[in-house]
Amino acid sequence: MPRTSMTPAVALLSLALALPAAAPAYAAPPSAGAPASVGADTRGDRDVRLQLPRPTGPYAVGRDTLHLVDRDRRDPWVPTAGSRELMVGMFYPALPRGGRPARYATVEEARLLLEAYGLDGVFPPETLSATATHGRFGARPVRGRHPLVVLSPGWGASAYTLTGLAEDLASRGYVVAAVDHAYESVGSAFPDGRTLTCVACDAARTEEDLVAATAGRGADVSFVLDRLTGPRPAWRHAGLIDRKRIGMAGHSLGGASAAATMAGDRRVRAGVNVDGAFHDGVPVDGLDGRPFMMFGTDDETHRPGGRDRSWDEAWDRLDGWRRWLTVSGADHFFFTDIPVLQEELGASGAQPPLPGRRAMELTRRYVAAFFDLHLRDLPQPLLEGPTPAEPEVRFNAP
Repeated sequence: MPRTSMTPAVALLSLALALPAAAPAYAAPPSAGAPASVGADTRGDRDVRLQLPRPTGPYAVGRDTLHLVDRDRRDPWVPTAGSRELMVGMFYPALPRGGRPARYATVEEARLLLEAYGLDGVFPPETLSATATHGRFGARPVRGRHPLVVLSPGWGASAYTLTGLAEDLASRGYVVAAVDHAYESVGSAFPDGRTLTCVACDAARTEEDLVAATAGRGADVSFVLDRLTGPRPAWRHAGLIDRKRIGMAGHSLGGASAAATMAGDRRVRAGVNVDGAFHDGVPVDGLDGRPFMMFGTDDETHRPGGRDRSWDEAWDRLDGWRRWLTVSGADHFFFTDIPVLQEELGASGAQPPLPGRRAMELTRRYVAAFFDLHLRDLPQPLLEGPTPAEPEVRFNAP
């Protein structure tokens, strides 16, 4: 049920988990993000150096950034801003020992995120901004053509909170485009010095608003694909992309957007919704037989028959290869970088049973297995059923 004690930003970050129909409009925030569960740094005054887990694939990770402007659409949240703008973080398989280290986030982006999680004044934003990543700007790409995976973050979250997943996919040989949707995150930096905040978090209040937002993200991603794979691509390394092997995954509202994008764009061959309500993302007649995986928390929300009825409805509509996997001990944000960084900071307080690094390990493993199967045609025993090595993952077959 709703929590009135949460900060507005955290409440709105949780809004993408909102339940349809008669259920409450706001879901309770995960304990990883709720200020009530966050304590002081348990490591005293020592310098804290944050670091994301090392990617698991054989390649180094290259980084690049694109600022894209869709002049055919006006921004839906701030019409006076003019054309719809997107920031896209590009991750790609690269040769080792090249380029310069990529920063996790700008200091202002980090400040706004910490403020949203009730951590302003507890940890300096410079610490979060300087989190060690494994990508390098200017790194020379590995030759060949590689599948493309688009990532979309949750409502109110910035795309950099999916860096751990993006880097891992790139290290495994994927090109990754992580999309920041203007005015839909607590803070997204643009190249002219602007850091846009979440106007949409105040503007979107109903299920109808979220349905429209999901469709809008589908349009955003289709535009990104146009600019990455069209006749005059916006990215200097666009030749790396195999246009016939494109997938999409997203967290929370970004997961609903994966289904909405597939419904409107046949270029996307496979999709993953990571713990997000669908908001009418799967059409009644399905996705033309294309594969889709639902990957979420193993609780009263996202098990079959759970409070989020959109998962049962989506499952019935999916008409191709499908999986419904839930992870015990995980909370809503445990599929992002946030719990890992909270552990790195030494934040005390109530935590779900699943450690953040283990949650990231499972997210990386299952998302990569899904795309390896459906974009590379590589058999994946991991997706055939439960395994002793991953006891936290439940296969649901309603």
